[in-house]
Amino acid sequence: MSSATTEIWFLTGSQGLYGEETLQQVADQSRQVADALDAADEIGARVVWKPVLKDAEAIRRICLEANASDECVGVIAWMHTFSPAKMWIAGLDALRTPLLHLHTQANVELPWADIDMDFMNLNQAAHGDREFGYVQSRLGVARTTVAGHASDPAVRQRIGVWARAAAGFNALRTTKLARFGDNMRDVAVTEGDKVEAQLRFGVSVNTYGVNDLVAVVDAIEDASIDGLVKEYADTYRLAPELAAGGDRHDSLRYAARIELGMRAFLEDGGFTAFTTNFEDLGGLRQLPGLAVQRLMADGYGFGGEGDWKTSLLLRGLKVAAGNSPGGTSFMEDYTYNLTPGEERILGAHMLEVCPSIAADTPSCEIHPLGIGGREDPVRLVFDATPGPAVVVGLADMGDRFRLVANEIDVVPPDQPLPKLPVARAVWKPRPDLRTSAESWLTAGGPHHTVLSSAIGAEELEDLAEMLRTELLIIDANTTTRQFRKELRWNAAYHRLALGL
Repeated sequence: MSSATTEIWFLTGSQGLYGEETLQQVADQSRQVADALDAADEIGARVVWKPVLKDAEAIRRICLEANASDECVGVIAWMHTFSPAKMWIAGLDALRTPLLHLHTQANVELPWADIDMDFMNLNQAAHGDREFGYVQSRLGVARTTVAGHASDPAVRQRIGVWARAAAGFNALRTTKLARFGDNMRDVAVTEGDKVEAQLRFGVSVNTYGVNDLVAVVDAIEDASIDGLVKEYADTYRLAPELAAGGDRHDSLRYAARIELGMRAFLEDGGFTAFTTNFEDLGGLRQLPGLAVQRLMADGYGFGGEGDWKTSLLLRGLKVAAGNSPGGTSFMEDYTYNLTPGEERILGAHMLEVCPSIAADTPSCEIHPLGIGGREDPVRLVFDATPGPAVVVGLADMGDRFRLVANEIDVVPPDQPLPKLPVARAVWKPRPDLRTSAESWLTAGGPHHTVLSSAIGAEELEDLAEMLRTELLIIDANTTTRQFRKELRWNAAYHRLALGL
């Protein structure tokens, strides 16, 4: 899925006290900082300079404009001089766009021999930003704060992380999610409050009859199927029985029909995320496997068994990942290797794992599926690319949503898996399997997750702050004792925060 070019607006605070000459210097220097950030490869969005802000009405107006802009995904604010923070109250109170407070200055080194009071009046961020920081804390504004010179690669990298999270946040606010059928019967964690999700995340979640989709699938023309089947053959290692002339070629054509029908349904409705359920397939001859995998690779959110929360999470993280190296996929913990010292988690799903995480060219195959009661489905089979990654799940805890994440290391399978014809990932959770599993279970984390090697804990922390949603991270430093304490502290905080 292609996305429009996103913008980050660069806001500079000052006041009219210093005179036009100083204000012109403020404008020139802030434009230089904005231009430098705009040129930085680490920041995957346009950084757009805005005129220096000198009074409360201009600040309020620019914040409202940022809210209304379809292109603006976030704002960076810098107090170049001393900008009295009461001027910012109305604007910050109205701002609904992610905010990054950049604590920087125009110069890297102090020009010791030349410093005079004119220089001091111009370069006041050291205390101007403290005034701004106070009012943000006084108002309880959700924001990320980054300190350092804009030329520092570490500063640019940190801004880039925030920008990716802001893009994901923006995507969630405009996500329309189509549930094809309901969720799996008697399953608890795939349930959730859709009204609260729309209030908290902005996502619109609605159900459509599977046979509404089937009508679109059945109407697909043969010529379109011909073209997509050729694309399959050119892109993947096609099993001989699925190739033209093979005895299962018709199954591949029907898989292409499903993909074309799903894609048309989603595009026509403006949907960017969806769910399916093997218990609710209507007139579909196959459980959608290949179609779902390819739609995820194009940026769509997906959740199996009607899991709309994981679908919306996947959509947000796909957008946040942008063009970063690595992939992002729907995932599920399936089974363990518990050999002492060699503990591993084997993750997969029935069919639906995104090829963006594939280590090699996927194989396109057809095999029986013991559930669903339909024809054998076509799917892509591969192992995930080794390397650091994160798995993250979203659960509805009744009084709030909770994100639970675990930093992991994806590894090659210890041995080949010739009898497991599905896409899969094997990983070592940090700090170890015992601590990871005990912490995840204690937190009530879901069994459906998003696995990503394209984003990490920093993006998740920024996104959770923007969404004002609880986030628990299991990493190399986690202990079960401390994790239980964090859960209790979080419970107390969020229950108190409901009344604030």
